[in-house]
Amino acid sequence: MSKTALLIVSFGTTYPETRHQTIEATEDAFRTAFPNAEVFRAFTSKIVVSRIKQNEGLSIDSPKQALAKIIAGGYDTLYVQSLHLIPGIEYHQVEAAVAKEAGHFKRVVIGQPLLNDFADYQATSTFLKQIGKPLAADEAVLFMGHGTANSAFTAYACLDHMLMGSQHYMGAVESYPDIQFEISRLKADGIKRVRLQPFMLVAGNHAHNDMASDAPDSWQSQLQRAGIQVRSQLKGMGEYPEIQQQFINHLKRQLLSTETKGGM
Repeated sequence: MSKTALLIVSFGTTYPETRHQTIEATEDAFRTAFPNAEVFRAFTSKIVVSRIKQNEGLSIDSPKQALAKIIAGGYDTLYVQSLHLIPGIEYHQVEAAVAKEAGHFKRVVIGQPLLNDFADYQATSTFLKQIGKPLAADEAVLFMGHGTANSAFTAYACLDHMLMGSQHYMGAVESYPDIQFEISRLKADGIKRVRLQPFMLVAGNHAHNDMASDAPDSWQSQLQRAGIQVRSQLKGMGEYPEIQQQFINHLKRQLLSTETKGGM
């Protein structure tokens, strides 16, 4: 009898509350959508895994460790879903780890990150435009994306462009568009009040420290210095059922695609 494992991979977070509200909530949504698969968890960040072990005494697998457990458990079908938002460095590491062990399975199906094709960008930007509504004429929502050194950094600028005219803006903490660029746009558009929110799966380290802290270089502090009132919303994208559903749709789409092509 066929046994199916569903490996859900994310960067991870050291913040237990947001982990529960985002990663665990998304895993539960997958359990409902794929009742015949056993769900396994892996985090790609070695630092996050190490700190959770140190602070909580909780062991979380890397993708390699999770795959070893799945193989040892005798599963012949492997579904993998990345909860990364863009197909950047971390996602490609997951792909490589899975490719290495693909020979152990009759069938392997990998769901893409949140932003993969044009339809994903359309669905995500449409969803983001609803957040914080209704907005006054001088009010806006500014999302903080992570950013990456990989060419996928262009995802943030593309979303920023697609959000244009909706009083919603997208910056990135580690690449482009940066906070100073977004501040210049907000001022040019006559924005006086901003709701800051992470465009990340979780409201973790970046959200607490780089976005919403009182540190002089945080986005909140820089906006305040520019004369803009700020309210920070520490809510990760993984909390929203609409985003959870987009991930589920990605895996379902890949399942249909590989069935059509006769498997992987």
